[in-house]
Amino acid sequence: MSDPVIRIENLRKSYGPVVALDGISLEVKQGEIFGLLGPNGAGKTTTVKILTTLVRPDGGKAEVAGTDVLSDPAKVRSLVGYVPQELTVDPYLTAQEHLSYYADLYHLPAASRETRIQEALALVGLAGLEDRRARHLSGGTKKKLDLACGLIHRPPVIVLDEPSLGLDVQVRRDVWNYIVRLKERGTTLFLCTNYMDEAERLCDEVAIIDRGKIVAMGSPAALRSQLKRDVVSVEIASANEHHGESLESLEKAVSQLSMVQRSVKDGTRLKIYVESNDAALPKIIEAAASVGISVQSITYSRPGLDDVFLHYAGRAFSAGGESGG
Repeated sequence: MSDPVIRIENLRKSYGPVVALDGISLEVKQGEIFGLLGPNGAGKTTTVKILTTLVRPDGGKAEVAGTDVLSDPAKVRSLVGYVPQELTVDPYLTAQEHLSYYADLYHLPAASRETRIQEALALVGLAGLEDRRARHLSGGTKKKLDLACGLIHRPPVIVLDEPSLGLDVQVRRDVWNYIVRLKERGTTLFLCTNYMDEAERLCDEVAIIDRGKIVAMGSPAALRSQLKRDVVSVEIASANEHHGESLESLEKAVSQLSMVQRSVKDGTRLKIYVESNDAALPKIIEAAASVGISVQSITYSRPGLDDVFLHYAGRAFSAGGESGG
């Protein structure tokens, strides 16, 4: 088995009193899409900035293709393509000028420069827009140009921080397609996201990070299957003035049911984890009625990565993180 392309061991970083990373460890294999999944403030961007040599860790170790980010940052930068979540294009430069600039930064040889530029433009669907200034491009097209700039030097590793943040549905799908195309070329991709569907759709492996700690790691399918349960989500009627008390009453009532394994409050809903059992829905409705609770809606589904997060973090994904980065 080949060595991992990215290796992180006991990585730690604090900003004053705020702990951004609290000793995380992970490995990324050659040619896979690895997702670092977590809410805002969980520590994803700090991890990315350490991997791309923009931030120094307080402790621990990070390597890219066997190169330590602290001892040889210049070599790491030559191995990594980085696409940050913020748009970095200059409004007054054309797409061609952007790529020429990045070709200079990466010291691409003159003989292959034009070929690389045209290849990058074609890969992200910008062929024919070479001479258009960035200020005349849509937000989604600017993101595509950012992607092209990050991969022009054909790096073996590409780090993407929230690549589809703020994009409309069609452009988001386009970006996903480009990411898959890069994987097919043998590129290793490290993807930070807080979109569950993005991680489900793209990633071979994910690490779920919360408050600077890795709380779960594995393939999306394996993480879901570990729960060994289905999810019944009960929404309390909005007319009920005491949601908290009602949810507690409902939680206590359903805990007496044999098919219920666990329940977690999520805003005005109670998520109830049950064995796959057709009797679960009517029994839960009966339990709600027995304690006088009016149910607005009830749904039954297989667990997703949001349920995995809820299980391991003990709170809803949407509740966000408290650590920095």
